[in-house]
Amino acid sequence: MSEQLPNLDLTLFDLPPSATPTSEHKPRILLLYGSTRERAFSRLLVEEAARLLEHFGAETRTFDPSGLPLPDDVPVEHPKVQELRELVQWSEGQVWCSPERHGAMSAVFKAQIDWIPLALGALRPTQGKTLAVMQVCGGSQSFNVVNQLRVLGRWMRMFTIPNQSSVPKAYLEFDDTGRMKPSPYYDRVVDVMEELVKFTVLLRDRQAFLVDRYSERKESAEQLSERVNQRSI
Repeated sequence: MSEQLPNLDLTLFDLPPSATPTSEHKPRILLLYGSTRERAFSRLLVEEAARLLEHFGAETRTFDPSGLPLPDDVPVEHPKVQELRELVQWSEGQVWCSPERHGAMSAVFKAQIDWIPLALGALRPTQGKTLAVMQVCGGSQSFNVVNQLRVLGRWMRMFTIPNQSSVPKAYLEFDDTGRMKPSPYYDRVVDVMEELVKFTVLLRDRQAFLVDRYSERKESAEQLSERVNQRSI
């Protein structure tokens, strides 16, 4: 105990690691999009982002939300739910992209996040991972969705990078083959993906140290799992 900090348990503090092992594999990025339409602009934007990420040296995987049931409508053993959760655990960073519907992210996108548990046992599958947020708009440029995605990323305890992308009138920004046309909006997507790779490389080997919390070190793994997984009313 400290005389100045009598409520603090000093035995729960360690010095920062002097050296951290450096991963040599490619940064692993999972991309999620929010529409099941045949020509879904959030999917087209994610596909463009994946090409850029691979150019910058990342390994990418994209989850197809088609066939994913509504949250809690089926057991977690459902194949699509298991596929999503395995990809989340595999990833070191993520890209979230949703269309704006009625001023908010789409139900298709939110359902994916709602299937990701805050904890698996005492492990938070999204904690400490990097995140880039994007949205596509049917009309003028809006930031409603990216703002919501930032809040959601904070709730999932992720490191959301500063840059973001919002593409207005998305139907004008892609050609007949589904490729994004040259424009300042495309350049912004390049900026976002480049930044995501940089942040992922910088943070991925220090996740455990950066997200380690005093309050949670005081809890046992069983207590933590019980508290995090309790159902909302």
